[in-house]
Amino acid sequence: MFHPSLFKGMNVVVTGAGRGIGLEVARQFLDCGATVYLHGGRVAREPLPDFLEAALTDGRAFLSYADFSTAGGVELLASSIASRFQAIDVLVNNAGTMVGRFSADELTDEHYETVVQLNQTSVVQTTRALLPLLRRGTHPAIVNTVSISALTGGSAGSSIYSATKAFVSTYSKALARELAPGIRVNCVSPGTISTDFHERYSSPEKLEATRKTIPLQRLGTAEDCAPAYLFLASNALSGYITGQVLEVNGGS
Repeated sequence: MFHPSLFKGMNVVVTGAGRGIGLEVARQFLDCGATVYLHGGRVAREPLPDFLEAALTDGRAFLSYADFSTAGGVELLASSIASRFQAIDVLVNNAGTMVGRFSADELTDEHYETVVQLNQTSVVQTTRALLPLLRRGTHPAIVNTVSISALTGGSAGSSIYSATKAFVSTYSKALARELAPGIRVNCVSPGTISTDFHERYSSPEKLEATRKTIPLQRLGTAEDCAPAYLFLASNALSGYITGQVLEVNGGS
């Protein structure tokens, strides 16, 4: 893995860090010496993993909750972050979810607006709110989570989710140009990853069928994905990389 002092003295914010990829990304940043502010999602999940309990006790991590689907949710998180950090070196916009699978003829305006708010608008809002702190960071970087579905369109019932991820991909490329040379902006695009996301939205039969199509013949894990975030966040490792999407999907 990466050197344990790679992010020593740096402040990192990870949204959607209550479980899955976001939680593992936060863990690996902590292992590399960063101070990490975790957005744990809408509500607290108990119990907290041992590594996080220890980091919270030691003052190496901070944790709060905010509902990005409600008015003021992002602002609440940003205010809490600003009370802890005078500068941010890395922002990982990972919050988001499919909400549900909605066929084109059954999709309601409420479904549409909720998916767009959680996966698309909240990324714009969080980035906007934290840019002043990022501009004070040392070689600051933004890493946004997109999805293989941004390329493929996803599977049945995920059209709006897939479209929002494509938005974030293009938004990130545009933002990389706008914020250069001060702030680098890149994306990690996970394939089919074994987290509770797919436990909620994909059947075991669908996941097995997907697995058979993957050249590496297995679904990914959060541990497979997290190093890509650290790589793109590190000026030492990727200081000449911006506006890119790193696909982590086993060859899909």
